[in-house]
Amino acid sequence: MDASGHCVCTVILPDDTFPLRRIELLETSARNLTLRVQREMEKLQEYEQRLAWYEAKLQNASRRLQLLEAGDLTPTELDFQELRKEIGEMESFVGHLRSSLNGSDTTVEVVHRELQNMSVTVSALESYDKHHVVAMRRELTALRQRLAECQKDKPLLGRQPPMGTCDHQGIWRIGKPTVVQLNWRGASYKAGAWGKESALRAGRKERYWVAPLNLDGRRLDSVRLYGSYQDLLLARNPTDQLITGFGQGAGPALYNGSFYYNCYNARELCRLDLESGAVDRKAVPNATFNNRFSYAGTSWQGLDLAADERGLWVLYATERSEGDIVIGRLSPGSLALEKTWQTSQYKPAATNAFMVCGVLYATRAISTRREEIFYAYDTRTGRESRLSLPLDKVTDVVRSLSYNPTDHKLYVFSDGYQLRYDVLFRP
Repeated sequence: MDASGHCVCTVILPDDTFPLRRIELLETSARNLTLRVQREMEKLQEYEQRLAWYEAKLQNASRRLQLLEAGDLTPTELDFQELRKEIGEMESFVGHLRSSLNGSDTTVEVVHRELQNMSVTVSALESYDKHHVVAMRRELTALRQRLAECQKDKPLLGRQPPMGTCDHQGIWRIGKPTVVQLNWRGASYKAGAWGKESALRAGRKERYWVAPLNLDGRRLDSVRLYGSYQDLLLARNPTDQLITGFGQGAGPALYNGSFYYNCYNARELCRLDLESGAVDRKAVPNATFNNRFSYAGTSWQGLDLAADERGLWVLYATERSEGDIVIGRLSPGSLALEKTWQTSQYKPAATNAFMVCGVLYATRAISTRREEIFYAYDTRTGRESRLSLPLDKVTDVVRSLSYNPTDHKLYVFSDGYQLRYDVLFRP
């Protein structure tokens, strides 16, 4: 009671009001968190189901990949596409899992690394297949085709005429090129000629010769001789013969112990006796020289020597023939022309020419990888004919081409490389 006799009571209240708003926010956050947890639990259940499905696909892909690596399964482009698709789907799913779990699940991380390794392995196998298996299949297909062609051509192949004879009806086709080697002076020496000696003297062994021109593609300084084809391949026991006074152009020939060539800066033929070293020379009447009417793509080949079963020939042009090819047959043992034939084939329109059994064959370029024997002139009958016999190339330009009657082969000097072709005849 107070002094006046009234009853009173005292209530002491706290300084802050009750945090009702905070309690409401906390309740709301708790409800939202509960909902999120429920949704994440549902997602985890869904992920668990999808993960089990992808795990089965991953095991299947792993088994297929092991078979591919072991070579027990023949790979195809479709196999690699399916594997890549499956791995891509799994990588997308695992990536989503990793972002959802923020990298907290070690199992998901391990699966992710395994998928990356599997993707790298598939790429390596696919690359190996493209470069090896597919290439091998293509090679086998090509071999089957060649075998079929061989079987088809077998009757004619078995009836080829004896070497050095003309018991046939002309060239039937030219075989595929054999790259023998790069010339001994190197890749910079793109112009030149090579071949095998024709018209061997009795008791003389075969000889091969290589005559690269100087870097100017004109001057002939020397010729290198080999005692056999094996010596040529192994660069063994070579003999170098210097050309006195030099020669020019890629039209020389080794015939019956002498080396024949176009004398330098002249319309003359030179003959170098390889035993004595003596050099004879004689002019070819009215022949143009010094790049006048040379072959297409081949400079300085005014006088082109050619040997065949019937002797030694020189192919050239004159102003009177207006650049058309003139065929001259040399008298045995001399440089004199025994007889000449006038053709209607313009020499600069041909890339090269050679003689077989008294028949001139001229070539022209069809593309960077193919030549064509397109023209023939028979000196026995005077008849001309148009042909279409393909001749595969390994470089763009054929610098020289000559035929050898002792082995029925064409010898080609192609941008520094020495090539050989088999010549097949129609019985």
